[in-house]
Amino acid sequence: MRVAVILWALAALPLAGPVHGGSILEAYGAGPFDPEAGAAAWVRAHRRAGDARPRSCSGCHGADLTRPGRHVKTGKPIEPLAVSVNPGRLTDIKKVEKWLRRNCRWTLGRECTAREKGDFLGFISSQ
Repeated sequence: MRVAVILWALAALPLAGPVHGGSILEAYGAGPFDPEAGAAAWVRAHRRAGDARPRSCSGCHGADLTRPGRHVKTGKPIEPLAVSVNPGRLTDIKKVEKWLRRNCRWTLGRECTAREKGDFLGFISSQ
């Protein structure tokens, strides 16, 4: 239920950049969100200026979200993201938004759009 509330809240966030075509709901990131797009984006490598290695969500959190991850730079352990093994995940909207903002900036070099956030959360909640 909390995941649905978080996805609904994210639907109200505006997308970054101009929108060309599509409905007003699409322009503001309203669903339906695509967990498959979230899964594909999860493993996609992003090159950042000054970094020898590309960054991806799976680089720290892993491809299997039911297992713990480890931050590639600090080595700090990361609890599993999968709601199926960690029911406390995705229950606090402020925490979810904080970590999405921080991790998108670190990985992509920018904040994620509402659509990307919804796709990621759909993927995470399906694990």
